[in-house]
Amino acid sequence: MGDDISLAALISLLVVLLILSAFFSGSETALMSLNRYKLRHKARSGHRGAEMAEKLLRKPDRLIGLILLGNNAVNIFASALVGVVSIELGGEFGLAIGTGIFTLVVLIFAETAPKTAAALNPERIAFPAAYIYYALLKVTYPVVWLTNTMANAVLFILGLGRPDADGNALSREELRTVVYEAGARISSKYRQMLVSILDLEKVTVDDVMVPHNEIVGIDLDDDIEEIAAIIRGSEHTRLPVYQDSIDNVLGLLHLRRLANIFTQLEFSKDDLKGLLDEPYFVPEGTPLSTQLLQFQKGRKRFALVVDEYGDIQGIVTLEDILEEIVGEFTTDPANVDDEIVKETDKTWLVDGGANVREMNRVMNWTLPMEGPKTLNGVIVEYLETIPESGTCLKISDYSIEIIETKENRVRLARIHQPTAISAPANA
Repeated sequence: MGDDISLAALISLLVVLLILSAFFSGSETALMSLNRYKLRHKARSGHRGAEMAEKLLRKPDRLIGLILLGNNAVNIFASALVGVVSIELGGEFGLAIGTGIFTLVVLIFAETAPKTAAALNPERIAFPAAYIYYALLKVTYPVVWLTNTMANAVLFILGLGRPDADGNALSREELRTVVYEAGARISSKYRQMLVSILDLEKVTVDDVMVPHNEIVGIDLDDDIEEIAAIIRGSEHTRLPVYQDSIDNVLGLLHLRRLANIFTQLEFSKDDLKGLLDEPYFVPEGTPLSTQLLQFQKGRKRFALVVDEYGDIQGIVTLEDILEEIVGEFTTDPANVDDEIVKETDKTWLVDGGANVREMNRVMNWTLPMEGPKTLNGVIVEYLETIPESGTCLKISDYSIEIIETKENRVRLARIHQPTAISAPANA
């Protein structure tokens, strides 16, 4: 009877050791499978288990050392018990059979099953386990420290030291992937806004500015009646004021300031000059992310884009940058749809001054954007000459036919859409 009780106790202890081995294996997989950003969010929200898991994962070498120490100790002890029980039951032949059965049991119940369950439900296993490991680490710290010191010394000799501190930081492209993989958790509109924010550094003021030839402003060399007509018909709240040409800007006029003098029967050019703000210039090629911060810092909404020689290339506004994030405002008078007219199911009539980047975004096209910003510029750069009406060319699989050339630029072109690309139905 004593031998039976002793044998039953050994088998019971063996079962306990297998459960502990399954715990160590599963919890290790669970802790290492945690999404570090979700974990950080839960920890900041006050989740106690997440807080402990985050503290443990800050020094993964200690955590792994603790888990391996416990798991190996349990498995070695269990192997020894299997040997004792097997010999007790069947001698040397029983030892061979017992070792084979034990290996299979460990593989299924202490490795594969718990690790699979942990990988599928990491938080349910990792957070409770974090309480246990946090306490165990306090008790076994000297042994774990000695083990890790020796292991780190070996890694140092092999040239496999610690990674950079920012190893968990995500690049812009990785953040884009995270946003897209959010799926239904974020609506498509908000997802596109987040991606647009990430892309602000890749877009410059040149891509969104109103080009030089389309700037609406007040020329002080005009008659006062013509100036008044421009002010009355303006769709903008701010207008550049210049003399002779737009390259000679005197200042910026906010139309709200005209409320007092515009009601008078007469007002002079000197009255206008007295209302001007200093012009704000920015260099071409400035990233939109930088310009947005500059607008915020300087409390400005309007800037003149200049090249390296100081010549004005266009105008960029705060609204232009915001539209890159949230999309076109309905009040925007300059919509790309007005510059693109559907002719047939496969052809489109496009104004030569249309912005290529806006065309690609609205029409789902892939015209080159690395060089010139307008369709006219892309065509002229490709041909290296100003084409005549009737000229045909092919750019990035798009067949383009010049319909009208006027004043040394392409005024109208017909674009034949590749069959592999389908334009949006509302375009």
